[in-house]
Formats: sequence, structure tokens, C-alpha cells
Amino acid sequence: MSARPSGGLRRSLLGTATVLSCTALLAVAGCTSNTPAPAENAPAQSAPAAGGGSGNDAPGDKVTIGFSAPSADHGWIAAITDNAKKVAAENPDVELKVAAGTNDVNLQISQVETFINDKVDAIVILPFDGAALTTVAKKAMDAGIPVINVDREFSDPNAARVTVLGDNYGMGVSAGQYICTQLQGKTDAVVAEIAGIDSLPLTQDRSKGFKDALSKCGLSVNNRVAADFTVEGGEKATSNLLQAAPKIDAIWNHDDDQGVGVLAAIKNANRSEFMMVGGAGSANAMRDIQSGTGVLKATVIYPSTQGADGIKLARLLVQKKGLGDLPEVEVPRKVQLYAPVVTKDNVDQYLGTAFES
Repeated sequence: MSARPSGGLRRSLLGTATVLSCTALLAVAGCTSNTPAPAENAPAQSAPAAGGGSGNDAPGDKVTIGFSAPSADHGWIAAITDNAKKVAAENPDVELKVAAGTNDVNLQISQVETFINDKVDAIVILPFDGAALTTVAKKAMDAGIPVINVDREFSDPNAARVTVLGDNYGMGVSAGQYICTQLQGKTDAVVAEIAGIDSLPLTQDRSKGFKDALSKCGLSVNNRVAADFTVEGGEKATSNLLQAAPKIDAIWNHDDDQGVGVLAAIKNANRSEFMMVGGAGSANAMRDIQSGTGVLKATVIYPSTQGADGIKLARLLVQKKGLGDLPEVEVPRKVQLYAPVVTKDNVDQYLGTAFES
């Protein structure tokens, strides 16, 4: 994720999670001595996968889904809602009721209560505050309406049928492992970190993953500053970092939205002796990586398609389908998405699902 608390605390699929693929599984029947061989060029026979996987993308019974998320006041949150709408539009059996984005906890609670009163079939919610929305989410579950919790967990796991999460610790690990490969054998390398807001668990998780990964190749964080997930905060924190560290070999910036300011500060300081890794996976960061002309060489994905994943999962739940590529009959309780590293070599694979900062 790209995260901001007061502006819509973000955390972190790119595209639709692979676990949501609904490709039918083909079962090939073996011949026995009592079974005649099939005629030459006869069409292959297929069998449905356990869990109703076969044909899961085919339109089914109408599903009405209520959707609520924080205000789209920056790129990652805007993409969450946009991607949810896009997936709903691609499924003719889905009617999506989208509540106005809000950073007012009481208003978001009221929105969920409206969905309950309207007797929607399912609710997909990225709560502004997971703990504050727990009671009303539990109320929906008690009313028989499955809740899909996106990105920010409720304080009671029984308040959601499914939780879709990014991997903040995994982001740090991916960034650290990439830097280790790029600085291989350089044990005296100077590594810097530009974090988000230190009081947030997501920032703490990212930093811990980064530290743990670096330690495995004999490196550590030599210089660290915290910003606030904004362009302005990123520029100010980076300016301070560059003044304090006359030599740097690699920087990990937690968030591509604040990365706009980070890169501005680097340009203003006329520094280019290091490589930089971003976080969240914005389109502008990926285009910069694609050009290969600046210090930004990679970014670590925190999927902005989690809301879209929630819509797909809600549809499957209501229609009593499983995930087409899994033998499991039911949709899982928790889906945690991967944090891949995007470089110039694979950027084309991810750019189409990236968000604009």
C-alpha cells in the first residue's frame, strides 16, 4: 500500500490476485483394459473441479454488493474504488452500490447500516478505521450478509467472512532482498530508508521486513528518516537525509506517492550515486523505472486491486462457488497478496494495473 492515516490510511494485487483465477481445471480420463480408446481426433472430455470451479466466470444469479471505502484523496485509495467499479461492470450479474468515499468513521458506519437495511447480498468494505467499523460489520454478519474486509483488519475476525490483505512485512523483505542482490559482496555499502509514519503498524512491519532481509546479506540500515506518505513530507524528509548522509549506495522509500517528493529532493540535491527502490507500485514510478534514466530502479507492489478482489470474492460467496483453480469447496477466510519487485525487466507485466500518484 501506499498509506496515509488522515487522508485515507492505506496499506497493500496487483491486478486481480492469482487465487481469484477462475480457469476451469481439466481432468483427463485414463484408459483401462475395459474402456475403449477414444476415437482419433475426438474432443477432450473435461470434468468440473471440486468447489464448482468450472464456469465460475459465467453469469449466475444476480448479486447486489454494497461497497464502502475512504475518500479517494490520493492515488492508491482512488485506484481501490476505481478497480472495484471496473470489476463489477465486467460482471453482468453484479449490481454494485457504491457509498460516497469518506474519512468520517461515523458516516462509514451509517453507510454499512444502510446496506444492512437495504438487504444487500454482500458488503465489501475498506474501513477508514478497522477497529471502529468492527461492531457494525459484525451486525451485518449476524444479519446473514457476508462481509469482505479489505486491507485494514477488524478487531474481531468474526466481523468478516473473508479478509483481503496486502503484505507490509513482505514489502520490506522484497525491497531488502532486491537491494542485497544489487549490492552483492559490498559489505560496506550505505543503505538508507525513507519510511512512512513511524507510529503506524504498517510502517513498523515494512521496516522490520527490510531490516530482517538486509541482515541476511550482512547489511543494515545506516540512515533512516520518516515522512508522512505525502509528496511534501517525502521531499522534506529526503532533503534532511541527503544532508546527513554524504554517501549512499541504496535507498528504500516505502511509498511511491511520497516518492514524488523524494525524487524531487534528490534532483534538487543533484545526487545520483545511489540506486532507489520504491513502494506500492504507482504508474509514474513504473514509467520512471521503464525509462532507466533515473535513480529509481525498482518498486515493490502493494496491490491497489484489493477492492476488486473483494468484489470477485463476494460474488463467489453469494453464488455459493469456490475458487476455480482450487479443489477447496469454499472461498478462503483470508487472502494475503504477494509483494513482488517490479524492475525494468518485468515492468510491462505490472504497468497495466498500476495506480496514478
